[in-house]
Amino acid sequence: MSKQERATRTRNALILSAAELFERYGYVRASLDEISSGARVSRGALHFHFENKAAVADAVEQAAAHTLRATAQAIPLGQTSAIQSLMDLSHRMVHLLHHDVVVRAGFRLNCDPGPRTPLDLRQEWQACVHQLVTRAADERALAAGVCPEGLVATVVATTVGLEVLSRANRGWLSASSLTSFWQLLLPSVASPPTLPTLQPGGTPTP
Repeated sequence: MSKQERATRTRNALILSAAELFERYGYVRASLDEISSGARVSRGALHFHFENKAAVADAVEQAAAHTLRATAQAIPLGQTSAIQSLMDLSHRMVHLLHHDVVVRAGFRLNCDPGPRTPLDLRQEWQACVHQLVTRAADERALAAGVCPEGLVATVVATTVGLEVLSRANRGWLSASSLTSFWQLLLPSVASPPTLPTLQPGGTPTP
């Protein structure tokens, strides 16, 4: 293994260890000693990669944002209606929050006290939802009278709410919870020709 590969592996291990601690205890209570111990490296190795705890937290948030963007970009736009793409993306988002500790930690860090960065994962998620709702309006897939901005707010509030509730009970981050939400919402927001084509549980991932 090359020196660069070892450095990359160490940095990734530190980000994962930090994410687990930030998610469990929050920014303030997580310590650099615990982060380095969880990654099985020395404090010196940690400081080689990160100047301080704020830099570690920033790296966790950046890693979470990268995963979120990659997930959004993987949705095959144009192959399904925009509303179906939005539902598919929301299911992948909930799956990420359930299974990816770095993504969960990134969202928690956005709410925790501590040094703030310009990065806001909730705003990034809102931008993803807004893009798809705008496309749904252009496709005339929304029911008459539906306000696109109101639909964006409803979807973002619900999905972010599931993330917050899951901190006490991970069961909130389930496909069934999200499917029930879409089953209730779709008859009010989807146009009559679009509604029968939609799958609230999401389409299978290729």
